[in-house]
Amino acid sequence: MVLRAMYSGVSGLRAEGEALGVVGDNIANVNTTGFKAQRALFQDVLGHSILAGTSSSLPGSGVRVGDIQQMFTQGTLQNTGVSTDVALNGDGFFVVKGTVDGLSSNFYTRAGTFTIDNVGTLVNPAGLKVQGYAANGDGTFAASLSDVQAPTAALPARATQDIMVTANLDAADAAIDTALNPWDPQDPANTANFSTTMTVYDSLGNGHTMDVYFRKSDTVDNTWDYHVLADGDDVVGGTPGQNFEIGTGGQLQFTTDGALNTVTGNNITVDFIGATAGQAININLGTAIADGGTGLDGTTQFAGQSNVSSQSQDGYASGDFSGVAIDGTGVVQGLYTNGQKIAMAQLAVAKFRSNDGLGRAGQNLWIETRDSGTAAMGTAGSGGRGATSAGALEGSNVDLAEEFVGLIQHQRSFSANSKTITTADEMLQELINVKR
Repeated sequence: MVLRAMYSGVSGLRAEGEALGVVGDNIANVNTTGFKAQRALFQDVLGHSILAGTSSSLPGSGVRVGDIQQMFTQGTLQNTGVSTDVALNGDGFFVVKGTVDGLSSNFYTRAGTFTIDNVGTLVNPAGLKVQGYAANGDGTFAASLSDVQAPTAALPARATQDIMVTANLDAADAAIDTALNPWDPQDPANTANFSTTMTVYDSLGNGHTMDVYFRKSDTVDNTWDYHVLADGDDVVGGTPGQNFEIGTGGQLQFTTDGALNTVTGNNITVDFIGATAGQAININLGTAIADGGTGLDGTTQFAGQSNVSSQSQDGYASGDFSGVAIDGTGVVQGLYTNGQKIAMAQLAVAKFRSNDGLGRAGQNLWIETRDSGTAAMGTAGSGGRGATSAGALEGSNVDLAEEFVGLIQHQRSFSANSKTITTADEMLQELINVKR
C-alpha cells in the first residue's frame, strides 16, 4: 500500500505538470487572434480491471489527464478599421486552403486577419488561400467553393440606363400659359417652374450634364410637362454652346391628393459624340397609379416648395482597382477609383457537429477529424452560423484572472502530491529500520 501511495503521488505530479502546461499555453496566447483556451480534465485511475469486479475496499491508483478540452466560447471583438479584417460573432470557422507542415487540405480558423497577395488572392498571414463563393454576373453567388480572387484589372465604364428622381412639385405653382410663354429650351429657367441636374455616362465612361425641367401646364388637371436637356457640345446634331433637347413629350398628371396618376415619356434616346449611338435611358419618376403603383414612391404634387429628395443613376466611368473591403454579410467587395464597389465573392463559413473534436494544427488553424464530423459549408448568418463583423478581429477568449487562479491551484496540488511521496518514503524508511 505504501508503494501504491508513492505511485499515486507520482501520477499526481505528472497530471499537475501537464495541466500546468495547458495553463501556460493559455497565458502565452492571451493576445493571439481567435485563440480558444483549453482546460485539462482529470480522471481517476483504478489499480484493477472493472471486468474482474469492483470493490469499495480497493483504493485507486492515482490520477491522469483524461482529455484536454478546447473552450469555444466567444472572444471579444476588437475594432481595427482595416478593411480586410473580419470577425465571426457566433459559431463557425473561416475556411482557408493550402499546405501546412506537409499536409495539403482545407483548414479552419477564427482569425480573420486577411490580406490581398501579389496576384490578387485573399490570403491569411501564412499564405493560405481564403475560400468563398465567387460572384456571378447576375448578382448571385456560385454554389461551389473557390479561392477568393480579386479582379485587379480596371473596371469598364457603364453607360447610364436608368435614372431615378424622387421629388415634390409645388401644388401652389401657377400654370405657365403656353401662348404667352411657350417652352424655350434655350431659356429653360424662365419657361419652367422647377429643374434638377445630374451627370449621366456614355459607353466610354464620359460624364455629361443632363437637366430635367418641370413646367406646370394645367392647374385644374394637375398636369406637368417635363423636358430633358443636354449640352449641344456633347450630342450628335447639337449646336455648341446651346441646349439640346433629348427628351420631349414627357408629362405627369397628379390626383387631387397629390399622388402621381399617370406618367408618359419615360424613355429617351441620345447619341453622345464618339460613344455608342442610340443610348436608351429610362427616367423613373415613380410608379403611377395607372401602372399599379401607389403614386407616392417617386414624384408627388403636394403644397410646399418644389424640391428633390433623392436622385440616382446607374452609370459610371471606368476605374482602377484600389483594394477590397468585407461587409457585414461576409461579401468581399472590390473597390475602384471611380467609387464603385463590385461584389467578388462571399466568404464561406464552416460549421461542425462537434467543435471540441477539431484537431489543432497551429498557426491559428484547426483541421477536421472523425470526432468533429464533416464540415458543413455555408455563409455567415445561415444555419446557426455566426454573423460577420467587418473591420474587426476576434480576440483570445483566455481569462487571465481565471488562469492565474489555476496556476495557484496546480502549484498547491503539485506540492501536496510531492508530500504524498515524501511521506510514503518516510514510512518505507521506518519499515527498513525494523530490520535493524
